Amino acid sequence: MVSFKLSSIIRDVPDFPKPGILFKDITPLYSNPAILEECVEEIRSQFKHVKLDAVAGIEARGFLTGILLARALQLPFIPIRKAGKLPGEKISTTYDLEYGTATIEMHVDCTSPGMQVLIHDDVLATGGSATAAAHLIKQNGAQVAGFSFLVSLSFLGGDQKLQSFGKPVHSLISF
Repeated sequence: MVSFKLSSIIRDVPDFPKPGILFKDITPLYSNPAILEECVEEIRSQFKHVKLDAVAGIEARGFLTGILLARALQLPFIPIRKAGKLPGEKISTTYDLEYGTATIEMHVDCTSPGMQVLIHDDVLATGGSATAAAHLIKQNGAQVAGFSFLVSLSFLGGDQKLQSFGKPVHSLISF
C-alpha cells in the first residue's frame, strides 16, 4: 500500500538534469507527513529482524529520511557527506560517476569495530554512492547490515551491484 501511495506522489521531470533523462522527483513526499511516516515505518519493519547499531544517511536527501528512520529505530545517525563538509578527523573514499568522480567522507569517531550499520539513501541508481558508503563503514571497522532506499531505478543495475555485499537491499518502490 505504501508503494502505491509513494508512486502516486513521485513527480516525473523530463529532461532533468540534462536532455533525455526522466528524473523521478521525490520531494513531494516531504509535503505529505502521513505518507512520509508510512514510508519510514515500512523501512523500519523491513529491518526489524536485522541487528542494527546505527543508520548512515548519504548526503543530501538520504539525511532527510535517514534521520527519521534512525529516530524510529532509536539508533544513532551517521552523516556521510560530500568532501570538505565535515569538520574534525574523517576518512574518505572516491568513486566513479557517469561524468567523473565524487568523494564522500565520514567522521572516524561515529562507528566502532563490529557495529552493524544500515546505509540509507533516497534513490538507488547505479549503486556508486551506496557502495562508496559501504567502503567507508568497513574501512572504519564497522559492518554493513543492509541498504535501504525509497526508490530504486532498477534498470540502472544498482540493486545487483549491492547484492555482492550479501546483505539485505530494500527499496519501497522500483522503476
